[in-house]
Amino acid sequence: MTSGLPCDLIPALIDGWMESMAASCIVIGIAGASGSGKSTLAAGLQTRLEEHLSAPVLLLGEDAYYRDQSALSLAERATQNYDDPAALDHDLLLQHLQQLRSGRSVQQPDYDYTRHTRSDETVLLEPAPCLLVEGLFLLARPALRHELTVSLFVDTAPDLCLLRRLRRDMASRGRTAESVLQQYEQTVRPGYIRHVAPSRAQADTVVDGSRETTAMIDQGWRALCAALPRLRTGD
Repeated sequence: MTSGLPCDLIPALIDGWMESMAASCIVIGIAGASGSGKSTLAAGLQTRLEEHLSAPVLLLGEDAYYRDQSALSLAERATQNYDDPAALDHDLLLQHLQQLRSGRSVQQPDYDYTRHTRSDETVLLEPAPCLLVEGLFLLARPALRHELTVSLFVDTAPDLCLLRRLRRDMASRGRTAESVLQQYEQTVRPGYIRHVAPSRAQADTVVDGSRETTAMIDQGWRALCAALPRLRTGD
């Protein structure tokens, strides 16, 4: 529940913003470190937005746009640096965001984390009046940042990020604890310091990802409710 929040204003605020800006879609961007809680916040906001808009909200992950590496052996793929913006096809992500904003469907890549490359399948994404996109580098890339209506940065203690990453990668991505820790030390932490942490300053608001899940989503929801009126008035 979200008592005390201006929930009932959300549909009118989004409709008003799109009308005033002659836009067909509002795009909410969520950035932060690996393991910060970006995906959890995005899923929570998606649920609440769909409840109050009575319309589908499309959730898009930057991770799906890691480059195809089928030309490399599995051993070679495992040694690549996935914590640098160059590892992702941001041109394709940008193209898809623009197409979705203009009301056109896209075929999103399907990335297989266990094989470190794209699968042969794609995922059909249909346009929606509200789009949530989450990822490491959304605020670090000016072209992507330009596509966002409002942006949130999930700020989380590094030790908690590492713990979450360990649990996730060992449970669902076929990784060992040793490989996760090695990657964190060699590329994840340096990539965060170089690319992700500085982008915090570009966010419209910062959410505390160290909080309990419901409290974090509540904070993100309040921030979104506060941001929409400012967008409509141009403040």
